[in-house]
Amino acid sequence: MVLTTIADGVLDLAQGVYDTGAGLIGTPTIRLGVTGLARSGKTVFITSLVANLLDRGRMPHLLAANEGRITAAYLQPQPDDTVPRFDYETHMGALTGTPPQWPDSTRAVSELRVSLRIKPNGLLAGLQSPRTVHLDIIDYPGEWLLDLGLMDQSYDTWSASALARVEQRESGAAYGALVAETDGAEQLDEVRAKALAATYTDYLAQARVAGFYDCTPGRFLLPGDLAGSPVLTFAPLPKGKAPRRSLRREMVRRFEAYKSQVVRPFFRDHFARIDRQVVLVDALGAIHSGPPAVEDMRSAMTDILAAFQPGQNGFLTQLIRGKRVEKILFAATKADHLHHSQHARLTAIMEALTRDARDRARFAGAETQALALAALRATTEDTVTHDAAPLDVVRGTLLDTGKRAAFYPGALPDDPGHILNPAQSGAAAWLDGDYQVMRFAPAPLTLRPGDGPPHIRMDRAAQFLIGDRL
Repeated sequence: MVLTTIADGVLDLAQGVYDTGAGLIGTPTIRLGVTGLARSGKTVFITSLVANLLDRGRMPHLLAANEGRITAAYLQPQPDDTVPRFDYETHMGALTGTPPQWPDSTRAVSELRVSLRIKPNGLLAGLQSPRTVHLDIIDYPGEWLLDLGLMDQSYDTWSASALARVEQRESGAAYGALVAETDGAEQLDEVRAKALAATYTDYLAQARVAGFYDCTPGRFLLPGDLAGSPVLTFAPLPKGKAPRRSLRREMVRRFEAYKSQVVRPFFRDHFARIDRQVVLVDALGAIHSGPPAVEDMRSAMTDILAAFQPGQNGFLTQLIRGKRVEKILFAATKADHLHHSQHARLTAIMEALTRDARDRARFAGAETQALALAALRATTEDTVTHDAAPLDVVRGTLLDTGKRAAFYPGALPDDPGHILNPAQSGAAAWLDGDYQVMRFAPAPLTLRPGDGPPHIRMDRAAQFLIGDRL
């Protein structure tokens, strides 16, 4: 175990030296990680970002685009031949089809390179030639990101916290009953081990549907080619004796194997090389699910930040410590489900939810921002009369029925504390609000030459994330 850790550290250092040297000698490269918690819209975000970098007519707040200094943008082969390519063309085809459809969600790591040709600015701009900046976008499931927190936990520590959540959630009843009749000190029975892992996985899936976010291990929900392998056949058990060849000792062994063979390689090969990061959050969905889901989401985002290496990427810092995450954007998605008059309230709630995480990152030297956005605008705004008073609504096509509808989700509070305080105090439901969520289908797109898909604040997100490098 010690030798493996040392070897991984040497590999990390070598990769840091290589990345730093390549950035100084070759073409500048920005590695942008895009992740998010369940149902946050990662695929749509990346597709819209790329489309709006290729056709920049809707990007006025990306200064390099507004000033006309981005003379060309094009897709290039990705630099990592062993990582699947983000299927931009298929996803864009789904959004622009007849009828338009939401693309499939993220289920594994993928990557895409967008190269931007930039004219220089400043006093000596006329004496300098245009330069190229590569933007490497790395897409990965948020469920895998939460697993990084397991690297510093023992099996006993993880089991205690996982079982505490099982007891608190209605969806954990079946697993709790199975654990109650299981003696971890008994001899390993593979049938029992598989039953525990399968029941625990079912619980995680139900908890995610119910709006909870802290659902580790993440590969249980997105196993890929590891499905059915021993490294995914473990589950939490109460602390107790673990004699040789016992069920509990094997659970400990498989948990450690999961960390070393699944979590650590993901961190080393993908996550540790990112220098800009977007964390997408379906804050409206959490609010709709109730105070427990909001508190779970706040806790999950704090854990996510703990997995990052925030800070500034100086030359020596990269050589000694590897890449640091210089900028982190926490984005509340689906802002188009609200009338613009409520967007400031959603942003304030997002700022409050991420306060602890953002303070830690800033202390380490990283820049952070919270923002409400919609990667693809699926609604239009309207004002209707309700009870003899004007009511701001959004109109869109309902995903389940295909019918057009006007929708008012409820008024978000001016004070984010009205959301956070009940969540942190353990309230089961909102006392003074009823927040609704609708699922809208993407609107048919008719794009003018030079325009990307319609969005809300994607240009501001791009300016924060990459504007300083353009």
